[in-house]
Amino acid sequence: MLKPLSLGLASLGLDLTEAQQQLLLQYLKLLSRWNQTYNLTAIRDEHVMVTKHLLDSLAVLPHLRGQRFIDVGTGAGLPGIPLAIALPDRHFSLLDSNGKKTRFLTHAKNELGLDNVEVHKFRVADFVPRQRYDAVLSRAFASLDDMIAGCQHLLLPSGEFLAMKGQRPDDELERIDCKSLPVSITDLEVPGLSEYRCLLRIGPRVNLDLQ
Repeated sequence: MLKPLSLGLASLGLDLTEAQQQLLLQYLKLLSRWNQTYNLTAIRDEHVMVTKHLLDSLAVLPHLRGQRFIDVGTGAGLPGIPLAIALPDRHFSLLDSNGKKTRFLTHAKNELGLDNVEVHKFRVADFVPRQRYDAVLSRAFASLDDMIAGCQHLLLPSGEFLAMKGQRPDDELERIDCKSLPVSITDLEVPGLSEYRCLLRIGPRVNLDLQ
């Protein structure tokens, strides 16, 4: 699986070391092993995981700004763990309320030696971070308006929401106040994936009183 991963990373323009690539594949092996018991992801084939989990997650890497990120509803650690492996100098919090998933995440963090990762077992509404974040990341976590309403307390005033979507959520965008919360959409090209992917960047909030 190393060759498809290396080719995919090159196509994305990402220069990861061989050690980082091995960590990514080690993460997939852990996920595949735990998946046999805990059903963490519907995808069982590790070759498919390279495309639909690793490369899909890493496609957003060039769009990250700042140092501290929180992956809400992270599930099996996507996109947080692949991004944390690729960006060891940045901090990633992984938030999920499901105990079996956070047990896997804690095991993966320790097994892979990811000192830049913290795992939190909370509902989003109940989680109060010691320090707020530059961006909230989500991968099919919730509708955009629910994400904004439920996660605003996690962000710095200059922070933004980064929502990964499998289709353009035009109906969700209609429910957002784009005058006070700027929105941009970037189409993502994931190597080996024919399905549509896009990234929505929402925020930071505009203070209309200053205009």
